[in-house]
Amino acid sequence: MTFDENANSIEVPELELSVIIPARNEERSLGACMASLLRQSEPGFALGQQWEVIVVDDDSTDRTREIAVEAAGGQDGVVVMDAPTLDVTANGGFTGKNNACWAAAQVARGRHLLFTDADTVHETNDISRSLREAERHKAVLLSYSPRQIVKGFWQHAVMPLVFSELASVYPPKQVNDPVSRLAAANGQFLMVERDAYFSVGGHRAVGTNVLEDVALAHAIKRGPRVIRFRYAPEALSTQMYRTTPEMIEGWTKNLALLFPKPVMLALWRILDVLLFFGLPLIAGGVYWLLPWQRSVILLLWVRTLWRFYSRVARSNFPAFDVGISILGVPLFVYLLIRSAVHHRIKKSVSWKGRSYKVS
Repeated sequence: MTFDENANSIEVPELELSVIIPARNEERSLGACMASLLRQSEPGFALGQQWEVIVVDDDSTDRTREIAVEAAGGQDGVVVMDAPTLDVTANGGFTGKNNACWAAAQVARGRHLLFTDADTVHETNDISRSLREAERHKAVLLSYSPRQIVKGFWQHAVMPLVFSELASVYPPKQVNDPVSRLAAANGQFLMVERDAYFSVGGHRAVGTNVLEDVALAHAIKRGPRVIRFRYAPEALSTQMYRTTPEMIEGWTKNLALLFPKPVMLALWRILDVLLFFGLPLIAGGVYWLLPWQRSVILLLWVRTLWRFYSRVARSNFPAFDVGISILGVPLFVYLLIRSAVHHRIKKSVSWKGRSYKVS
């Protein structure tokens, strides 16, 4: 397939929806993702008649393309294509994901475009339900935050901290308020009306942005248009990272962009740890304290616990993960500082074997 990299629009859409999956070295996840999508069918919403799936192989070196072709099985409505060659040295005006998404968008035939990651698993009929939800709320862009599947101690401890801060910085109520300038989206599930997408230049306009989902949401909302963003565990789930090194690389790429003051946030979380463990030690270990002074210190400790855990509870993670999250604070602090250093000093981040310059 070919595409015009300077295109602003393409032919009149023939389908209701095009699902676009950019995939780079996703042999571990892509099969489950495609299987969950190809099960999406209900009366009046048939694959190949009302919607399609487009998988874009982004120069994978594993079995990603082979798995995509096998899962497609030659059935109508499923397309497997290759992303255009990416000039890694100069970035070619794109990150790899943006390059893949933009290429697929130009051959897509849907009135709506749904960009979803290869590590997602979609629940039955969540695609058609999302279309109805967008229509009900008159949302030009609809984005879901999936249920997060985590493995290993550090993911269980750190991921709730990240997502609780995201819930604080990007509260859905403000994001969904047309009057508010705040915008956010999650690239794991981002559905947008085709006309609005091309009117703002789509992924080409945010081509060098490694946080393309939030950038695209800002562009759409400035329209001005209605966007809708929410936590949707009933719609889909995702396992973002398989290993701790993957998690470190991924959050290094994103945290300094997601949070406006990452170093200040790191200092606040250090204070949490000091108060969490320090106040009980002071209350029990300083022999000359009077009983009322010990009581005051313990009350401060209880307040610290309440403030910390009520904040982390916003992450929508299970109670066990929220409970052990205090032990993940040192690694979270490291990730915040590491991300700030890469973005503001080194001016470079890495992801999936590619290095990107950031400004």
